[in-house]
Amino acid sequence: MSAESHPVCVRELRQVLLWPLRLMPVRGSEGRHAKPWEVLADMGEASPWREVVDEFTGDSQRFHERHYNEFVTFLPYVQRFLYGEGRSQKGGSATGSPMRVFRRSDVSAVRAVLHPGAAPITLDIVHVDLYFFLDLDLVLLNVEVSARDLALPQAQELLYRFGRGYPASWDADGHAQHCLFSAEWLDAAGQVLAQSDANQRDLFMAHVSSHRAPRIAAHWAWLLEPLVSDHSERSGPLRYRQIEYYRMPQLAFLALDDPRALSRSDFVRLGLVTGAARPGDDACLPYAEEHLADFEKRFCYDRFWSSSGAAPYTRYLCSGHSLLVLGDANSPFYVCRDRGVLAQFRHQHFLLFLIAHFQKAALLMFSDRLAEALKNLDIADAASVRRFKRTIRDSFASFLRFTHRYWFHEVSEQAQVRALFRLCANHLGLDPLYTEVKERIGEMNQYLDADSLRRQANTVVRLTVVTIFGLIGTVTTGFLGMNLLAEADAPVGKKLGIFAVVFVLTTSLTVYTMVKSKRLSDFLDVLSDERASAWQKVKALGLVWRRTGE
Repeated sequence: MSAESHPVCVRELRQVLLWPLRLMPVRGSEGRHAKPWEVLADMGEASPWREVVDEFTGDSQRFHERHYNEFVTFLPYVQRFLYGEGRSQKGGSATGSPMRVFRRSDVSAVRAVLHPGAAPITLDIVHVDLYFFLDLDLVLLNVEVSARDLALPQAQELLYRFGRGYPASWDADGHAQHCLFSAEWLDAAGQVLAQSDANQRDLFMAHVSSHRAPRIAAHWAWLLEPLVSDHSERSGPLRYRQIEYYRMPQLAFLALDDPRALSRSDFVRLGLVTGAARPGDDACLPYAEEHLADFEKRFCYDRFWSSSGAAPYTRYLCSGHSLLVLGDANSPFYVCRDRGVLAQFRHQHFLLFLIAHFQKAALLMFSDRLAEALKNLDIADAASVRRFKRTIRDSFASFLRFTHRYWFHEVSEQAQVRALFRLCANHLGLDPLYTEVKERIGEMNQYLDADSLRRQANTVVRLTVVTIFGLIGTVTTGFLGMNLLAEADAPVGKKLGIFAVVFVLTTSLTVYTMVKSKRLSDFLDVLSDERASAWQKVKALGLVWRRTGE
């Protein structure tokens, strides 16, 4: 479909995908491995990823006004998370950010086919990044693409289909549904680097049947290399698992000839990322009117939806899964990449969206770790119990670090950024999710504390029983203040023999008392009960030697 065949033309489209993945420990390393970015950096030429020296730590000539505007948008504790701490006037060393970014530069474009028989659309790759975080086994894949002069239905379909890790289903002809019919990564010369295999249904079905886990589409798996899926047969030092839905969270920037030409149906389809309407259904809503009655209140931020201001008729649409801004392509401030809305979209809005989805991914990761710890627990295996305790203790410590380093309720005092972040957080349900994970980890830790106290109490009881019964022999043998056997002048061999016999007898008696300490403790409880009869006390003594199960 050409741009001229639809009354609304998208003069510029920016789509930013942000896919959170969980990093898994290297197999055979007992759950311990180097920091993931160090592993990636140590690969050298074997990896296409190179660490990004950003404008805050690199050449000051690269630091522009848009970077300054980005920095001052956020509150101080968020600034420390995003940018670290710089060198002080007293000559102290700079403290790096807990967030590390790696970028690959070999991919220049992606050629996408929306439907069977549709003309391909070539999108320029702005950048492909990996975001790592200190103390958390997470990585976020970030892909930003751009295109110009698209028909609105083309833009709607790209937003709907591009960011999918694998196909959801296939039609009767074997064509993958809800994702791109074809996707190819291209280098600067236009050569194909990798292409999707979404239409090979048998590969995906066989993988799920064998591994009980989805198969990542070939073009996304290639883009992440040398990171490999944890359920892949391939070996790799860094392995990942899907942690959220297979649809990647996304941001989008649309510059339109006339935003007011959009119908309510268009806004709904863009805001909820439902794809384009079928021919003839342009005016129809994708869902029932009752379901969308409060759409504007729940999903729209209309502070700038007016004829006044530097960028008139600018509207923000947020569903948590997506954050989209659309406005007038003829407004210089709206399309300005240094000071305008486009600059804000690529910097401030991207970062607030990243923070929200990073927080959600981290909380889901903690939940997964707890579930795995319980699954692997075998209470009859002492080694398994020790591993379980170590995992829960480590999770509790990691969660404390996450709370004090990464958990923010507010990221900015600027009204627009503050409102958009709260809109994202509310749709993602971050506060209830945080409370749930905190309670689960707290319950696990309380269980371990209670179990530790119970074990200590049992040990004290056993030692008390041994001391009581040992006291009888000690007082008996020491009552006269003299040795029972006058062997002081006996030969050394005889004295050693007597010592060995007494040692063995005493040790055996002590061990036997420890073995029976639980029953002896019960006997002492009955013996100290003034309400118990003499027969009950004798009977309790007899139970000490009664076989279990009788």
